[in-house]
Amino acid sequence: MNGTITTTTNSANGTEATKKDLLDSLNRDGFVHIPSLLTPEQIQTLRTATTEVINVARAGKWPHVRTLPKQFPPWPIEPGANPAANGIWGVQFLMHPSMPHAQTFIKNYFSNEIVEVVKELLQCSDDELVLELFNMLVRPDEDFELIWHRDDIPWKATKEEEEERLGVGKERERAWHAQWNLALYDDASLIVIPGSHARAKTEQERNAGPHETGLPGEITVLQKAGDILFYDNNILHRGKYDKGKERATLHGTMGRAGGSRDRARNVLQHGIGEWVAEIDLSALEGREKERAEGMRERLLAMGTHSGEYSLEG
Repeated sequence: MNGTITTTTNSANGTEATKKDLLDSLNRDGFVHIPSLLTPEQIQTLRTATTEVINVARAGKWPHVRTLPKQFPPWPIEPGANPAANGIWGVQFLMHPSMPHAQTFIKNYFSNEIVEVVKELLQCSDDELVLELFNMLVRPDEDFELIWHRDDIPWKATKEEEEERLGVGKERERAWHAQWNLALYDDASLIVIPGSHARAKTEQERNAGPHETGLPGEITVLQKAGDILFYDNNILHRGKYDKGKERATLHGTMGRAGGSRDRARNVLQHGIGEWVAEIDLSALEGREKERAEGMRERLLAMGTHSGEYSLEG
């Protein structure tokens, strides 16, 4: 099934049956692609905000960036050094109190359009949701590729270790978190192997080169501006980023209460615990604000430091 997927028939604003299709697609394929989550006006508002943020980051004036050529956290910056000196491929902490346009990003992260899909995928209520991560993937300063990986299982894990972590052979439980890419420009950066979130690697996959192409089942996911893609972070995937193609893809995660130490490690490794209590939620109102405050409190309950990193490199 080598090739490209362009759209799905799923809609975030569809019927109850369609909502069920979202979860069925995620469980079956490891991802679900929802076209046109954002209106043209919302896209433009977010593009305006992200353009300024990206310019600030490329100028070395925002310390929390994904630096080339490092793929996985942390991305440490030496005191006094220019964070963007070697180029960047991402901007971290869109909800940080010091982030330009933080309120625009906060309103997007906590929006009903996103939260209602997350609740369906996690099969949970407002009172179980946990605030997690909100970052941005941007056009790299140099062509850049991520290696094949699962976000929270080391590549060298044995078949038995993978099956244990993935729950292979067990009744499928509710997911502990949802992860998404929300494209503000057309984006063809993500390469996945559908169904690989529910099984150990094949021998061919295990022996593949870090950037090998043409693996059985491999597809490139094409997102149009305004499309959102939710995916299981332990699907086999990699990224391929073109320095000549504009990119601003909002990369978020949201969880539900009761997650394991593994999940706490995967979230808190990014350093969000150091400032999450200071997030300004004043742009939100009513039940939306109340829900967001509860989500933050549940993250704080996970602790502020884990001391471990899920992946290295």
